[in-house]
Amino acid sequence: MAPQKQRTPKPKARVKPAADAPVLRSDDFNIVAVVQAGRLQYEAILLAASLRRTNPDFKGRLLLAEPQNNAQWQTSPEVRNAEVLTCLAQLGAEIIPFESKAFGQSYPYGNKIEALAHMPGDKPFLFLDTDTLITGDLSRVPFDFNRPTASMKREGTWPEISLYGPGYAEIWKSLYDRFGLEFDSSLDLSQPDEYWQRYLYFNAGFFYHADPQEFGQRFVDYAETIRDAPPDALVCQVMTPWLDQVALPLVIHSLGGGRQPEVSTLMDHEVTCHYRVLPLLYARESDAVVDLLEEISAPNWIKKVLKQYEPMKRMIFQGKGRKAREMFDRGNLPRREQAIRNQLKRAKLWMR
Repeated sequence: MAPQKQRTPKPKARVKPAADAPVLRSDDFNIVAVVQAGRLQYEAILLAASLRRTNPDFKGRLLLAEPQNNAQWQTSPEVRNAEVLTCLAQLGAEIIPFESKAFGQSYPYGNKIEALAHMPGDKPFLFLDTDTLITGDLSRVPFDFNRPTASMKREGTWPEISLYGPGYAEIWKSLYDRFGLEFDSSLDLSQPDEYWQRYLYFNAGFFYHADPQEFGQRFVDYAETIRDAPPDALVCQVMTPWLDQVALPLVIHSLGGGRQPEVSTLMDHEVTCHYRVLPLLYARESDAVVDLLEEISAPNWIKKVLKQYEPMKRMIFQGKGRKAREMFDRGNLPRREQAIRNQLKRAKLWMR
């Protein structure tokens, strides 16, 4: 392996004083997701269809950030399927091309990091992973775009603590110090010391802010610095695929945000469904979510496009999803997701 280049850390960022920022209407914003060839282009159709079904009066734009083919990609990520593009246009989605410069094929999660700096800056943004359905009225969510937050539907996936290595506090504080951020106010003091939930950590399935370009540029700066010049406390830590979720809380904290349970409770459980893969959706989500999925995919002009993607063809239209659903009691699901995955794999119903 070639040695990693050393980067000079970015100038220390000051926490933005959100209290002095203008009040932004919580019902007027753009939604941003990433689209590219393969699975994501079909998930984007479901995302767009769910938005139009549940929020017909949505005031903003649905912007699909598309990485362009360049030296960062082994195969082109661009959506070239004419039927997919037509379907997305009919659903009101807009493709916004951008260049991957920092990540690309080596770290596809970096698309969400790089894309935001290229989005229109005239309105606040809500980023959603493409594997998300909008299941309720977005106007119910008390977004404060001056105080960003992200999904709290997460597990303690990072960092991994070794017996003789640094603990959670030392690892996270080293990152806050690297970017000149105050650490103590990020802590949840209701949680015990050295327990992962004490430290600011999000799932990157949704997040938002008043300015996509400011948020996006800081996201890129922080993620590149962590990748190329990590603090010594991270020497034993695996950064793939967790880099976006390591940088995200630092960006949010630097912009005056943090935990917002009144937002994450609605977004994580009622207004959106971050299903990740269709077998998991059928196995564990509510009847209302499954009914919505099957309703929005039923029109012939949508169905004929979705059926091009084998997992959707089999799970939605050939009844494999309903078969998977019959295997589980939603009131008594296995505590660990891996157990659900294993049952689905044994039944040959795991596909993505």
